[in-house]
Formats: sequence, C-alpha cells, structure tokens
Amino acid sequence: MKAPKNRRVFVVGYGAATPLGKTFAETWKRAAKGEAGFRKVTRCRVDSLCNVVGEIPDWDPRAFDFSSEKEVYNWNAAFVILTMAVVREALEDAGLQMDKETGPRTACLIGSAINGSDAFGIAVNHLREGGGLKVSPYLLPNLCANLPSGKAGMLMGFTGPIFSPQGACASGNHAVGIGSRMIRDGDCDFVIAGGVDMPIMPEIIHGFANMNATIKVNAADRAHDDPGQASRPFSRDRKGFVVSEGGGAIILAAQEAVARYGLTVRAEVMGVGWTSDAYHFTRPRKETIVRAMRETIEDAELTPEDVQYINAHGTSTPRGDATEVECLQAVFGEKLPRIPVSSNKSQIGHTLGGAAAVEDALTIEGMRRGVILPTINYLHDPQFDGLDFVPHKARTAHHEIALVNAFGFGGTNCCILFRGIQP
Repeated sequence: MKAPKNRRVFVVGYGAATPLGKTFAETWKRAAKGEAGFRKVTRCRVDSLCNVVGEIPDWDPRAFDFSSEKEVYNWNAAFVILTMAVVREALEDAGLQMDKETGPRTACLIGSAINGSDAFGIAVNHLREGGGLKVSPYLLPNLCANLPSGKAGMLMGFTGPIFSPQGACASGNHAVGIGSRMIRDGDCDFVIAGGVDMPIMPEIIHGFANMNATIKVNAADRAHDDPGQASRPFSRDRKGFVVSEGGGAIILAAQEAVARYGLTVRAEVMGVGWTSDAYHFTRPRKETIVRAMRETIEDAELTPEDVQYINAHGTSTPRGDATEVECLQAVFGEKLPRIPVSSNKSQIGHTLGGAAAVEDALTIEGMRRGVILPTINYLHDPQFDGLDFVPHKARTAHHEIALVNAFGFGGTNCCILFRGIQP
C-alpha cells in the first residue's frame, strides 16, 4: 500500500433534519432560541407512558423533487429518503458540485442504528395478511445499510466508496473518524460522513420502554403538560432519553481540495479516539470511555487544558449522565468546572445513529457564530456541584477547540475533536 499523505481534513458543509426542523438552518435557529422539538407521538399508536418523542416537523418524503409517490412506496425504509435529503443539503451548503473530477474522489459514509427496520415491519404485515407474493421485491435493498448512501450517490453523482459505519448511537462520529482517515491517507478528496435513523415505530418505542431507557411521562411529571421538558440531561429529575428521528451529514475535504475548489472552511478535524467497553451491552464502562477521550486529545497533539467546550453525549439517563461526568472529571480534573458542557439531546432528543453527526454540525456552527448551545430543562443536581452545563439558554462565547462525545449500545465509543474556524 502507498504511504499515507498525512493531509489535513476540514469541514466545509453540513445538512440535517431533526425534531427542531427539516433542514440544518431551521434546526440551528430553534436550537439557538433554546427550544425543544418534542411532542406526543403522531407517527404511530403506542400503549406506553413512553409516548413523548421527537419527530421531524412537517416531514413529507413526497415533497422532494427526487421522490415521487412510486419512489416513496418502493423505498419504504424511511432512512433512505432522509439520507438523500440531508446529503443533498450538505453538498449544496458546501457549494461542492459533483462532476467527472470530484465525483470519483468523493466517498459517502452514512451510519445507522436500526437501518430499515420499518420496511421489515411492513413486509411482515404484508406476509401475514396477503401471503408471500405481497412481500416487496425491494425489501432486501431497503434493509441494506449501504443503500441510502448508494441512493444519494445516484441522486448527486459521486462514485467513491460508499458504506455504513455501524456504531449504534456513535455511528456519525465513526463516519467522521473513518472519513477523515481516508482523506488523510489519500483515498479520497471528499467524504460525506454522517448518520440517520427513523425509529418512530411501535416496536422500537416499546422496546426502549421495556428496557427502562426512555422517559415514562406520568401525570406527576413536568413533561406531562409540556412535552418539551421531557429530555433533561444532567438534571436531578432525569428519567431516560427521548427517542427521536433525524439525521445529519458532514462534508469533509482535504486541505488542497478546499483551495482548488474555493470552498469555505468551517472547522478542522483535529483528533479521533475510539474504544469499546467489553463490559455490557448498555451500561457504560468508565475506563474505556476515559481512554477514548484521552486518545482523541492526544491524536490532536493537544492537552486537556486546550479544550474549551464539550458537547456531551448526555442522553438524560441517570446512570449514563453520571458516568459521563465521572469520565470527564477523570480526563479534565480541576479544569472541568471552567469548561462549558452541554447536551443537544435536551432539545432534539436521541436520534440514535443520527445523533453524533447532528451534534458535530451544531458544535461547529456554534464555534463559527461564537455561541454555545444550552442544556435546557436543567434542574441542579447536587452530585454535579460546580459544573457548568450551560443551563436553559444559549451563551455567547468565543471558543475554538471542542470535543464531541458519542457512545453507543454494545459498548462502542467514539469522540471527535474539532477546531472551529470563524468566517
């Protein structure tokens, strides 16, 4: 194999669809206002107190010029159309045209946690009600993890490598990490990296509820009359995460490609760190999470003292949030109380495989604008005395070095360190 080129990697654009908005611009606008995107579930019927979710507002896959009624019928795994939408938005945001030069040098790495589970559910119902001939011939493609990237390639015209990093809730960061290595080594000039999930279906909602992972909103809970308060990372009354739909795509570019195509740099990917817990399928392991953060900072050739903001994984579960704080204390020590730490999941919930990519984009946009997004719905927890969770509303603050944490089921951890570049 050829020697790596050791090229620097920059972020030049992004797209997203979240419970705050069906584009990144809409998401950012509401996030900066401190709003939440939660409501009682409308996509399906559930028999559970875990019925507050995050749904993309006004989401209609038929509204896109690339998705006819027939297209939506055939590609009934919702993450396919969502991926095409956020990839196109990200490329347009970057101002990167796909042509005979850029197309072959562009890869697409879009991860997911549940992939086409919705299409499988539809097929099961058709089989039960109408027999084998009613099962769609598109079923297998709808289940393929790489298929959304392939469909995005058909839409936009890139022909570099496509595959799906499967890192559960850390998939987006795995995509950014792998894509950065590919650009660094010279395999590609551009990578579309991200994650998507559309999990608002009864099987997923009930499954999370039965493992006590998601919040049960009873009559005494403050989210009963205001669903926007359901997700409250690091709060003393946190009870579990809010399952949400959404996804994001980040456009990565090699340094020389940025100059050649006149692209605008938003941030630089400085460091990547990834570990696995070898411990439990849902309970986090402190030692390996600490190692992931430390290796990220070391990969950037920086020190913990250089980090100016931390976008926490912060799901709003009692055990998960407490463990993450313990890990942050182990890495940053006495400096931690002086570092703002916030969780976007307080506003958009947990978009599973889409979470990390969306949070990467929000972090980078925050550095460009000099804004730190808040942890809304926060009520002080005495066990976290002295820590700055940026409660309730966004904060104006200049910051250039940010760490984004992502941890997933199966004990998979991936952290990314970005250096923001203001316009």
